[in-house]
Amino acid sequence: MKKWISGLLLVGVVVAGVLVMRAQSLGVEVEAVPPAPVLALDEPALAARLARGLRIATVSHADPAKVDTQAFDDFHALLAELYPRVHAALQLERIGTHSLLYRWAGRDETLAPALLAAHMDVVPIEPGTESQWTHAPFGGVIAGDFIWGRGALDDKSCLMGLLESAELLLAEGFAPPRTLYLAFGADEEVGGAGGAVEIARTLRQRGVRLAFTLDEGSAVTQGIIAGVKPPVAAVMAGEKGYITFRLSLHGEGGHSSTPTPDAVIPRLARAVARLDAQPMPARLTPPVAKMLDRVAPEMPFPARLLIANRALFEPLVLRVLSQSSITNALIRTTQAITVFDAGVKDNVLPSEAHALVNYRLLPGDSIDGVRTHIVEVIDDPSIEVRPTEEFGNEAPPLSDPDAPAFKLLERTVQQIFPAAIVSSGIILATTDNRHYAGIADQSYYFAPFVYTPDDQSRIHGTDERIKVGDYANMVRFYTQLMRNAGGV
Repeated sequence: MKKWISGLLLVGVVVAGVLVMRAQSLGVEVEAVPPAPVLALDEPALAARLARGLRIATVSHADPAKVDTQAFDDFHALLAELYPRVHAALQLERIGTHSLLYRWAGRDETLAPALLAAHMDVVPIEPGTESQWTHAPFGGVIAGDFIWGRGALDDKSCLMGLLESAELLLAEGFAPPRTLYLAFGADEEVGGAGGAVEIARTLRQRGVRLAFTLDEGSAVTQGIIAGVKPPVAAVMAGEKGYITFRLSLHGEGGHSSTPTPDAVIPRLARAVARLDAQPMPARLTPPVAKMLDRVAPEMPFPARLLIANRALFEPLVLRVLSQSSITNALIRTTQAITVFDAGVKDNVLPSEAHALVNYRLLPGDSIDGVRTHIVEVIDDPSIEVRPTEEFGNEAPPLSDPDAPAFKLLERTVQQIFPAAIVSSGIILATTDNRHYAGIADQSYYFAPFVYTPDDQSRIHGTDERIKVGDYANMVRFYTQLMRNAGGV
């Protein structure tokens, strides 16, 4: 989850300063939505319940034998204790080993259901960093107006926030217009094969077609985009794919005193250098174009001029965006040479060399297309090019940043975070949401918490935490979303 936030650094890195211009001058019509009445909540009690969830170390591992299954069972028991109305009124299924699927039946069977996703698993604490935490990583401490602990941002706050909202609405006698699914994976951090994949398969077998899904992937950012003062809430409309290719070259080894012209290390190094010099082509996807249009009114005049005349200046826009590693990742399939492996001794010519190149696929690019790019650029038929056996996936199809479901989410953001600019875009990493793409009309990415520059090192890092008031606003957002959800 850590890297998707970095995508919001966006075009503000291009130029400094700010000169405000109305969105309408870029042809972007943003309907004014009045804020919702502030929902009264017992914020200390909310914080205390989330803190209890953070004390349970639901750490996922690629090796199932390393998973503490009792921790997940304990977390399930805690949810049943804290949210009795949810567990009495909603249909609950345990999917796979520890993932959960709740079904909240809607009043109108003609409305396609929606799915709100989160995950209960968290990443491990990096060995040796435990003492660097202000409070114990799994202490679930409330101090200094913050709730501290692994999962406070990624992603137990979303999971428990959804259940808080459902519990609150059930207490009011609310019944959703459309059926709502709450899908909570137990292995998102290691790919989701036993969680979201199985949930999606279950729904597909039942013939369920979703109007939209919402998962983590963005936030209400403050002070992240250089030159933009208002908070930016980016409801992302896509995520990148993932694949790593292994380049292998075999040849004659021998003694270092008699090197040969076709030694494997320099040959593979030259091939990798050619690849590094020729990245995949850049292009603007519709969600990123919408992001530029929405944020541009708050940016310096040169950036606004380019974006407002994108049809004329698109090559220049792409060239400027390519100059930053963050904005470059928004406009192309990135390639990162991450491993080069060859040789065992300084006086021995190795007989084989290997390199790993990691790709994050822009929606619309394919794994086969990336392989073709590699083969054509390195131009050496002796080098074997094949995907690694580890995790890999195509980018899911882009969702529509102008669809009614997006408008629903936009309206909900405006009701709870009225000062925020609502934008779109794509996230740079992967989430469980990709697994639902085959059964959903639209898939969006947004976690309703406030994210500042100070938080950039906290997700998957040290001192993960969330403000008590920000968590309460998450609950307000999900509550309002469930109220609004019949409107698409």
